[in-house]
Amino acid sequence: MKFSLSPCPSSRYTLLMASIDEKPETAPDAPVDDQHDMLEDLPELPDHQIGAAPGLTPQDLEHLPSSSEPVKIDCIDFSPTQVQFQDITDIEDFILHHRPSWSAVRWINVGGLTNMDVIRALAEKYDLHPLAIEDTLQIPQRPKIETYASRGEIRGRIFVTARMLSLRDNRIRSEQVSLFLGRTTLITFQEDSTGDVFDPIRARLKTAGSRLRENDASFLMYSLLDAIVDHGFPILEHYSDRLEDLEEAILSNPNQAIIEQIHDFKRELLLLRRTIWPTREMISALSRTHHECLSTTTHTYLRDVYDHTVQMIDMIETYRELTNGLAETYMFTISVRMNEIIKVLTIITTIFVPLTFLAGVYGMNFEILPEKDWRYGYLAFWIFCTFLVSCMLLWFRKRRWI
Repeated sequence: MKFSLSPCPSSRYTLLMASIDEKPETAPDAPVDDQHDMLEDLPELPDHQIGAAPGLTPQDLEHLPSSSEPVKIDCIDFSPTQVQFQDITDIEDFILHHRPSWSAVRWINVGGLTNMDVIRALAEKYDLHPLAIEDTLQIPQRPKIETYASRGEIRGRIFVTARMLSLRDNRIRSEQVSLFLGRTTLITFQEDSTGDVFDPIRARLKTAGSRLRENDASFLMYSLLDAIVDHGFPILEHYSDRLEDLEEAILSNPNQAIIEQIHDFKRELLLLRRTIWPTREMISALSRTHHECLSTTTHTYLRDVYDHTVQMIDMIETYRELTNGLAETYMFTISVRMNEIIKVLTIITTIFVPLTFLAGVYGMNFEILPEKDWRYGYLAFWIFCTFLVSCMLLWFRKRRWI
């Protein structure tokens, strides 16, 4: 029995499946209901008192604890005819230099949120909104979209938070990704620097004439969101295989460990649902948003991402129902096994009832028992008991009790 409902909706499925295995090795995750077990190194934000000013300005970032460890920063400049990849090691020097004159779109990706100097430098350079900065650092955030209109010389931007799912050591992990979209610039902040699902996007940017190279920054943002969403399909395929294995285990050897695996499985599906459901709402809101940073082409393609989220939610709901069915199957199997045990014990007891009666009669200490003095009495007793047991077993078989 195969549980998968449909294949991945595009030819990228094989590449996405391969990317799961290519994720770098990390320590095993904590239980799935603790989604943020790897956040110990993130800065502790100050407690906001009632009436305090909301948001975090670049100046506020200077007062937050910061790690001296370098974070992974890469920058990609591209146009229809050229592309340039660079790893950033000196953020201050990077900020001082302008992008190449031929660059139509710049994508800056920051892996890790522990270095406040990097975040402050980018926030000052690109006039990131204080509320968006605060949401980037306050993890977790529900997937959402915020739009900021132009203010004088400050151009408008779109801020998006998403949850990037991955499998590590056969456990699901959810990581926050924050995206700042401008007219020609896209800045992404990832929760940590252990890897992402954007390698297919980087490979497409290297291909001359690709649709990514021909479009604007908003199309790049769509492509990243599409990669995040589509990466959930091979994860669902993984859970489909696990469902099949659980069903076989329940039918062949039900035990206490199986029901614990079923409950763990249900919690992981709940985490998936809590991630994909708000993602669908975010994509829907983004596709209805009319903003200077969003192109008509991007609006068209966002509807495809929305369809993928709807399909994923349908699959998750179906898997949850199948998981509930597996739990019921487990209880039914245990009940059937218990009934079989009770039936066997009952048959044994029933067989020994007449034998116990006979043994009790001839075990009485009366002086006059005619059969006691018979030479063949002992042999006759066992012959009669054997005959009686055989007749009872034949009768049980005829009634189909055994």
